[in-house]
Amino acid sequence: MSSEIWQNKPLVLPWLKERWGYLLELQAQQRLPHALLINGPQGLGKACFALALANYMLCRSPQNGEPCGHCRSCELNNSGGHPDLFFLEPDEAGKPIKIDQIRELTEFIYSTAQQGGYRIVIIDPADSMNINAANALLKMLEEPGEDTLLMLLTHKLGQMLPTIKSRCQRVDMPPAPEEIAAQWVATQLECDTEEAEQLLTIAHHSPLQALAYKQDDLLGLRAKVLKGLADILKGRQTVLEIAQQLHKEDLELVLGWLYSWLVDIARTAGTGDEESALRHSDARNMLLAVARKAGTRKLYTLADQVQEARRDIMFRRNPNKQLLMEKILFEWYSLPR
Repeated sequence: MSSEIWQNKPLVLPWLKERWGYLLELQAQQRLPHALLINGPQGLGKACFALALANYMLCRSPQNGEPCGHCRSCELNNSGGHPDLFFLEPDEAGKPIKIDQIRELTEFIYSTAQQGGYRIVIIDPADSMNINAANALLKMLEEPGEDTLLMLLTHKLGQMLPTIKSRCQRVDMPPAPEEIAAQWVATQLECDTEEAEQLLTIAHHSPLQALAYKQDDLLGLRAKVLKGLADILKGRQTVLEIAQQLHKEDLELVLGWLYSWLVDIARTAGTGDEESALRHSDARNMLLAVARKAGTRKLYTLADQVQEARRDIMFRRNPNKQLLMEKILFEWYSLPR
């Protein structure tokens, strides 16, 4: 099952059970707020958690912390067409949520629930709203109407307007414990625990991202990046050639890998422990070679540059991606020299 499918399933994954119980207890005590800011790293299962909560809230006869599965609302949810559930997301991946989309939401929020219960909104990712859209949402957060629940999902809390954050109850999603995550990934991919653990290391301990690495060819992209870095060091290709190959890829992802590799290099160089300091076995030989020669100042300077470049991309500062990659890859080339 692909990670994308997981995002569209109403499931509470094992590491989020405590958060689920907490919100259901608030609901039982009639203390559930009208707006939740569901925060946590990508790939923890926030979207399927929000959908599960929406299904529970819309069910007319929930039982034992789960929707009944057979009332009219459950039937509508199962068919994927409940009229009182509104999804708001960018028109295209990586694009912002715009004010026109918020205007469509306004009509939904202030209409009568067709099934006579809750109206529920899921905004994912909420950090993708542009400034006009975010400001337009504020009025709804202040006066959402009765029996309304808005769930704003984010993995970039720093990009959310303070005025938005102050009007929501923040629900932080805990990281998945390593053993539980490894068992879950191994089960989903029908692989051994060792492979699951390595995938989780590559995916920064994000279980759904680990699935994507295996199923959506992210491992292929990672291999392409590793080969490019090795080719630069060995003089098989130039910095300009590799920058040309990579600048149109998902640079937030690529730079995240590079930063992790630099951390491995720094840890190995600092401790001299070549056995346990390296977490990324797929890059082992290259990382060891660089660790044996790289100067500390160059290493930390490049790590800072990579983090700054990631921030530029995350905060949509629209850097020239070709030039950005050229600069970083030139510093990579000079590390062991």
